[in-house]
Amino acid sequence: SLLVNAAGQPRKEKVKLPSSLQGRQPNSIPNKKIEDPVAGKVNTSSLATRQHLSGFHLIPPRVTLGVLKEGCTYAATVILKNVGVNFSRFRVKQPPLHTGLRVMYTPGPVAGLQVELEVEIFAMVIGGEDTGGLEEISHDIEILTETETLLLPVRANIL
Repeated sequence: SLLVNAAGQPRKEKVKLPSSLQGRQPNSIPNKKIEDPVAGKVNTSSLATRQHLSGFHLIPPRVTLGVLKEGCTYAATVILKNVGVNFSRFRVKQPPLHTGLRVMYTPGPVAGLQVELEVEIFAMVIGGEDTGGLEEISHDIEILTETETLLLPVRANIL
């Protein structure tokens, strides 16, 4: 119950529901959905009574590359999985050049499947001053879908 704790006593603070139960993902911004009559909808009798799931999940939800050597290129694979019953489209807003990040993927609809996103980073120190050995790179890659904008945090330290 939301009113009492496990011992049966009244709760002192409100229970925070996880974002999955609230209907949105943790690192996402909902879009204003405009109904597209041409979009690929599945209208079968078995799905008529079910609640329609939509959206994508990122596996893993964040990329942490650790300590990188300056001047080298590193890559990590992220899976963008379609958890909806309809096919959906997406596109990746490429990060600025000064971050050293680049996302490679095959554009197109994702119909009940998954797509691999290859996140590449060219490890380079941006500032001209000496930072004492390590410089932290932190950027959120924006993945624009039909229903929301997913944020993929990428973190690394450059030696």
